[in-house]
Amino acid sequence: MALSSTAAACTPRIDGIEDFPERVDFIDGYGPIEDAGYMLPAIPAKYTQGVNRRMTGIYLGEAPPNSLDVDPYAKFLYHVKDDGTCTRYPVGVGRAGRSIRGRARLQYKRKWPSWTPTRNMLRTEPEVYGPFAAGLPGGLRSPLGSRALYLFRNGRDTRYRIHGTNDLESIGNSGSAGCIRLFNQDIIHLYDQVEAPMPVLIRSEEESLRIDPEYFGRGIELPPKIIDPEDLLSEEAIANDRPPILDEA
Repeated sequence: MALSSTAAACTPRIDGIEDFPERVDFIDGYGPIEDAGYMLPAIPAKYTQGVNRRMTGIYLGEAPPNSLDVDPYAKFLYHVKDDGTCTRYPVGVGRAGRSIRGRARLQYKRKWPSWTPTRNMLRTEPEVYGPFAAGLPGGLRSPLGSRALYLFRNGRDTRYRIHGTNDLESIGNSGSAGCIRLFNQDIIHLYDQVEAPMPVLIRSEEESLRIDPEYFGRGIELPPKIIDPEDLLSEEAIANDRPPILDEA
């Protein structure tokens, strides 16, 4: 992919929504955003170094036009356009063996979605997800961030999402329960560019090596982040997380 800069699963984490100081160095496309009654902070420039930022250019992959192409090994998502160009976004992906492969379908999309851990997440990592078994409503506490795209296969929900996150260090790395994470600024940008339904290709290891060997294996595998339930479920946390103001579903 020949690129130029545009400027420029989900574990509970709300660090960064209000923690960053007012003055933050950031590149174009990653500044503060007012959305649904929230002020999302800028992404500090240290997280968008090198290729870890939104870029546009000629698409050199194998997905069809008007589709999404996810490379979990190079940690990129491509929105493939009809004219042969694409927008490439850096992503965070699941730890080894925790993501789907092959073809899926973006069935629908949501702004500020609610989140509930899957049975598999509760079974495999009860210490991480057990306290949140009842789920979290859409808002600043939800680990799905500002937007989510829902992936289906053969008419059934895969339980995998393409979604926003405030866990900034996860972008460009592996570490979630399997979902595909983007900076909130990027998932908002992508959300506004796509319409459901839309084909989605999630590359295999062989496809990633064939198409993008330069960035194969980019990033590191991060350990699970265990959040103190009080940070998200206390009366204070609930009171501080007002519902989003949505202009549409």
